[in-house]
Amino acid sequence: MPELFGRSWTRAELLARVGDISQLGGARPVRLEDGPEDGVQAVELRTGSGLALTVLPGRGMDIGFAEHNGRALCWRSATGETHAAHYNAHHEEWLRGFYGGLLVTCGLTTAGWPSTDQGEELPLHGPASYLQARNVHVDGEWQGDDYVMWVQGRIREARVYGANLRLTRRIWARLGESRFYIDDVVENLGATPMPHMIAYHFNPGFPVLDEGSEFFTSASDITGIKPEWDQLVPRHTRMEGPTANWDLYVFHHRPRPDAEGWSHTALVNRRLSLGLYVKHRPHQLPWLWQWKQMGEGTYVMGMEPSNCRGDGRANARDRGELRVLAPGERQQYNLEVGVLHTADQIADVEARARAARGG
Repeated sequence: MPELFGRSWTRAELLARVGDISQLGGARPVRLEDGPEDGVQAVELRTGSGLALTVLPGRGMDIGFAEHNGRALCWRSATGETHAAHYNAHHEEWLRGFYGGLLVTCGLTTAGWPSTDQGEELPLHGPASYLQARNVHVDGEWQGDDYVMWVQGRIREARVYGANLRLTRRIWARLGESRFYIDDVVENLGATPMPHMIAYHFNPGFPVLDEGSEFFTSASDITGIKPEWDQLVPRHTRMEGPTANWDLYVFHHRPRPDAEGWSHTALVNRRLSLGLYVKHRPHQLPWLWQWKQMGEGTYVMGMEPSNCRGDGRANARDRGELRVLAPGERQQYNLEVGVLHTADQIADVEARARAARGG
């Protein structure tokens, strides 16, 4: 049953009090206008608990803005949600449309740094975030006394003589909860084996991120993406304030699962009793990238579950780590993302992460 306004409600009790469920929450398709965002398909999703998301079928089924009770949960860049037609696949031009937001998907055949793999020049993070979804379905329904809302769509990375990978994504939530779920399936629809790399680029920002905010994971093994960054690993947990001339750092975490198979990652601001957590299954996504970016304006702490390291496809192939999908093969990914808005909730997730990593 939904928990709203300090108590639990049955379906009948809520419907007796509203003309339509949209009075309390739900999912509604909209379209962005003006400037380079013009024409981007979007979906507003509200759970009634104070959690609101903007899902972007026009940009990879990713999540643009997100807030909880009026407090932003994510960093936003100056680019805005530029239309997919503006994508430039050269090297790091991906950044010209990197709006930040709560979630940007990196993939589907490459993720991480640009590289040249078997003669193919690969850009930063791949095209997934710039692919427009087909078969978009936005709706909600009562399931007993629970009201469930969702947006579902499919993106395809495809070219002649190349990849034909399809991602089917469903983002869903329950009325009254301050969390949502991402259920993904990636399929190789082509006739040849194909590399598959994916990273879920979550981008919490101010006010979740601020001086003194803390980051914790269920990882016991943490290294720098560059060997010279290994010495900075002890600084990965505590956040600085906005810093001029900041040099970015990226760390690789190897999350460990709890007894139910979930790993736990969170950024929390104890002063505000506010945090953002991500749960994922390490057998699906064995890596977590931490992008610690404390620069002025570009003030964001990326936490990125992934199926690969972040140093590019060529390096993954050289190490024998490159995930390859056979023709017809499917790979499933499941994540839970939520807001922590009490000290007890923060303490609970911290304890779960500590227990999973072994003490």
